[in-house]
Amino acid sequence: MDAPWYILLCVVPAVLLYNWWRDPLNRIPTVGPSAPLLSYIGAYRFFVDARDMLQEGYEKYKGSTFKVPMFDRWLVVVNGRTLIEELRRLDDDKVSALKGAEVIMKTQYTLGESDDQYHVGIIRETLTRSLVTVLPDVMDEIARAFDEYLPMDGDKWTEVDSMSVMPRIVARASNRVFVGLPHCRNLQYLDLAINFTFDVMKGTIILNLTPAFLRSWVARQFLPTTKTKHLMGEILSPLIEERRQLKSKNGDNWADKPNDMLMWLIDEAEGNDARVNNLVMKMLIVNFGAIHTSSNSVTHALYQLAAEPQYIQPLREEVEAVVASKGWTKTALTNMWKLDSFMKESQRVNGISSTSMTRLALKDLHLSDGTFIPAGSVITAAATATHSDDELYPNAAEFDPFRFSRLREAGDALKHQYISTSAEYIVFGHGKHACPGRFFAANELKAMLAYVVLKYDVKFKHEGVRPENKWFAAGIVPDPTARVLFRRRQT
Repeated sequence: MDAPWYILLCVVPAVLLYNWWRDPLNRIPTVGPSAPLLSYIGAYRFFVDARDMLQEGYEKYKGSTFKVPMFDRWLVVVNGRTLIEELRRLDDDKVSALKGAEVIMKTQYTLGESDDQYHVGIIRETLTRSLVTVLPDVMDEIARAFDEYLPMDGDKWTEVDSMSVMPRIVARASNRVFVGLPHCRNLQYLDLAINFTFDVMKGTIILNLTPAFLRSWVARQFLPTTKTKHLMGEILSPLIEERRQLKSKNGDNWADKPNDMLMWLIDEAEGNDARVNNLVMKMLIVNFGAIHTSSNSVTHALYQLAAEPQYIQPLREEVEAVVASKGWTKTALTNMWKLDSFMKESQRVNGISSTSMTRLALKDLHLSDGTFIPAGSVITAAATATHSDDELYPNAAEFDPFRFSRLREAGDALKHQYISTSAEYIVFGHGKHACPGRFFAANELKAMLAYVVLKYDVKFKHEGVRPENKWFAAGIVPDPTARVLFRRRQT
């Protein structure tokens, strides 16, 4: 005979409470409700108000840990130099950056990603080593893309939808290095790369709100990853085959061998059928990494410049002086300290995510503050709260564009570069798993901003007012409704 409903009404909550009480994560302080079912209220709050929840936890548990609820799990957040450095030093057999990204971004569905991360080494090593060689092409593509996407009407101010235009310029400039000419100007190719980037981010949001048993179905219905890969394959597969045939005929080197990401991937994949068959998807993934972060970052910087156009002139003077001396080279970009500082400060104040250094615990962990973290937990560091700490950055709430160039002039030139990471600056992560493409991205972004200050005047309709960023859980994006006014440079 079936159990009476009132017995089930008593037993089910009792089981939930017992399991909750026994969960080791229950010993970690919580921002928001932590009891069974009530934690979903906190998960909803985290989705709409992650900024305040993370800031509250940072202030209450500074130098220690706390947790916040997501719809499918708890997120354990570490704070302070000591624990951030501790998280950085944890061996890969204890925590996994790749698995952490898989859990948070649902990469099984959004990126179709595998454990074969050979492209990361190519980005970190080959791309970085090639910066001197490829930057002139990047600069040429930036100039051509701006002229094409921002046509000016004489000396009139022109309203520009930066959140639409900047991804296209970033995609053009990046793909000058990824696939070269003429494909970097192929509109269908660019649309696929950009749309894939946006689909991944939308998919991450949707799937984090979806129960686990429905994710596969939701991904098939709402994420066009398979279709995008097929369409991209129609463009890239003939090019890949052509290059492989040339490689087979001429050996590893020939006179006109392309020096781009696609060729580097082909070289690395040769002899491995699984890699060869997945080259199109790897190119989509590389584009995702470049377009999403860089387009948001340069738009953040552009918004800061438009809100406070008084900073255009000192940047312009630096760029003109350095270019006159060293041309448009990597050395020139390295010597633009004020421009470098502007980008770094923009990232500190805005960022693209309020968390960083996300890891999945592969084994039980005991942190130095006494926190026990069981295997299977997701750990992250509070990035925005760290970057907003007055003890680390005096007047942290203020956008101070030359904060870091002054620090470099005071004697610590390397530590305060845009690309440098530390326990106090984790925009790019920190340690061996810090963003491998940050060297290329930083140079590309600085080149874009340098081109803007040399060629244009920019402002918002209401000077001094920067549109508020939009938050989706831990993700941060510039206001997509904002419009920047551009005109040809007048002075």
